[in-house]
Amino acid sequence: MAKKRPQTKAGKTGQAQVTNGEIPVVGAREPCPCGSGRRYKACHGRAAAHAVTELVQRPFEGLAGECDWVALRELVPAATVPLTLKDGLPEGVPSVTLATVLPMAWPALRRDDGSVLLALQNEATSGDLARDLADTLQRALEAEPGTPVPAHRVPAEGPRLQDLLDADAEFAPEVHTGFEFWIPQSADGADPEVAASLERANAAAIPTVKLASVDSAYWCETPDKNHLRWVMPYPEEKLLDALARLQAAGSTSLGADTRLVGSFRAHGLMVPVWDLPTAMTAEECEKPAAEFAERLAGALASDAPLTAEERRARGGLTNRQVTLS
Repeated sequence: MAKKRPQTKAGKTGQAQVTNGEIPVVGAREPCPCGSGRRYKACHGRAAAHAVTELVQRPFEGLAGECDWVALRELVPAATVPLTLKDGLPEGVPSVTLATVLPMAWPALRRDDGSVLLALQNEATSGDLARDLADTLQRALEAEPGTPVPAHRVPAEGPRLQDLLDADAEFAPEVHTGFEFWIPQSADGADPEVAASLERANAAAIPTVKLASVDSAYWCETPDKNHLRWVMPYPEEKLLDALARLQAAGSTSLGADTRLVGSFRAHGLMVPVWDLPTAMTAEECEKPAAEFAERLAGALASDAPLTAEERRARGGLTNRQVTLS
């Protein structure tokens, strides 16, 4: 076995230094900058690790379009949304755009023209996705044009998306049939790695359409059947009660051969899921979805105790929940 290196005291040349009483973040096995002689992970790194890994249940709460943030994070293969910063765009940055995913799983990309693409579907390094994304966005704004932003460990303290984005700005996703938005129309040719990544991503993308008649509902096509996945902003217990009332009354259908089959839990919100016939298009979902939204509003307004049949329906719905995050 290799011999262990003797620990060195913090504060020597090349070591991170304490500045204004702040203990900087260093590698877990490095000496703690406080000078204790212990490794960072056994000293000040303990508190930092706890803060970083503490899970934020609703990371997008307070942002415009919270339900669509969840959908783009978990359900939609290819989509983009223009983002508006609270303090405006920095000099040299013509635009900031949220994208579901970027080539080679880059967290973000500063394009040649200075514009920024921020990826939503990357792995989180902390328990607060909003802080991870804000850190990536800040680094992208400062990156050299024409460079991707690499992943790194996010500090325990730092701004969140809610601190950087204009909460009053419209959040309007554009769903794409593929990932051609990776390559600007003005580009002469794509990097071979980007082109290969684009081809793989396009081959795996499930056709998806955002409904216009209701908020945050997405139709998708799969080989066996189509689905409607609808991210809803209501508290889970109240929504389960309302769906149970409609289920017991036989009022959850979106038409012939459609069925409410269960729901996802994602980032603190519920996502009811319907099975649809393979012949049912997104356009044909629009009217039934709007009619269901009216029935759901009535059920949500009721505070009467559930009947025995409604309680059985609620139990069935609860048993068919899958947690995504």
